Amino acid sequence: MSQTFDAVIIGGGIMGCSTAFQLARRGLKVALLEKETIGAGPTGQSSAIIRQHYSNELTARMALHSLRVFQNFAEEVGGECGFTQTGFVMMVDAKDKAGLEANIALQRRLGIQTELLAPEAVREIIPGMATADLTAVAYEPESGYADPYLTVTAYAQAARRHGTQIFQNTAVTGIQLRGGKVTGVITADDSFAAPLVLNCTGAWSGRIAQMVGRELPVNACRVQVSFFRRPPQAAAPHPVVADFIHAVYFRAETGGLTLVGLIDPAEAEAIVDPNNFRTGLDDAFVLESGERLMARWPAMEQSQVTGGYASLYAITPDWHPIVDELLPGSSLYTCSGFSGHGFKLGPAVGLMLADLATGVSDPLFEAGMFRYGRFAENDPVRGQYEYSIVG
Repeated sequence: MSQTFDAVIIGGGIMGCSTAFQLARRGLKVALLEKETIGAGPTGQSSAIIRQHYSNELTARMALHSLRVFQNFAEEVGGECGFTQTGFVMMVDAKDKAGLEANIALQRRLGIQTELLAPEAVREIIPGMATADLTAVAYEPESGYADPYLTVTAYAQAARRHGTQIFQNTAVTGIQLRGGKVTGVITADDSFAAPLVLNCTGAWSGRIAQMVGRELPVNACRVQVSFFRRPPQAAAPHPVVADFIHAVYFRAETGGLTLVGLIDPAEAEAIVDPNNFRTGLDDAFVLESGERLMARWPAMEQSQVTGGYASLYAITPDWHPIVDELLPGSSLYTCSGFSGHGFKLGPAVGLMLADLATGVSDPLFEAGMFRYGRFAENDPVRGQYEYSIVG
């Protein structure tokens, strides 16, 4: 028997749960459908880095807003998000220096605490860093990382407190339309009637779009992270580091570990079936990520590999999301394709999507830059750097 709601959200990751929270607190009767369990997908496996270094004013504003939410999570959302302030260091060579300086100027104008450092100053923040090849460094003292599973489950619990009904182990098998308007969704065991449906399924979003005959330029791509136990001489927790020269990022993790991933546009080519891909770590990745880490931090030659995993990015051609109505006038919306930098924007995106879907006339974050049609218009989102991986 069909159940009736004001809105149905598909997907129980950070985007779905933060949007459910925003809609429910406005008084909408919301159903959130998740094919597995809350946070079981890529959100729960996110590196969960919280930084504000973006090339566009919109994304920088969204990152700043989201940081403030993470910093004051108990008051803003409720529960715990595990935010740990470590600082964020961005390292570039000569070809990216102008872009870095332009980004810092933009961010400072928006009220973001960031500064340009001399390369040798990095060793004061993280002793033992190799700096001879650095040309410019940006430093954000307020940034850090969060606990992704705590964050998404806290959002889900907050949405529940405002009346959202969450249905886990409930996979959507069809979208219902009548006269070009969405009327609800179908699952294997039930149907959910609603005049508003939001597709927040990340790597699975293209499959949902195909249910109404639309193609999304969003690929499910396999990405990996590895963990290294720091040696005694480098045991202290350290800032998040994004090293453009060696195309690697790393951050501290609990238990004296350092989490390591790559800043690699080739990850867009690792397209997989999101329901069937290898979640274990490749030996070649351990070797490569370790070599890039040690090139920047020689003390890590004495570290020990402790494991890692593979998860998914939902990648678009310009590495930026699609947040838009999928079919004009249908009230069927898509919010996907964050290409690895969605978690840190999650609080702002939930607000953006809720405003868009409910027709707020003066939203805090205008979604036009992320419109579905920009690829057909040959108007991709562009950043200051050669690749748009970091925004």
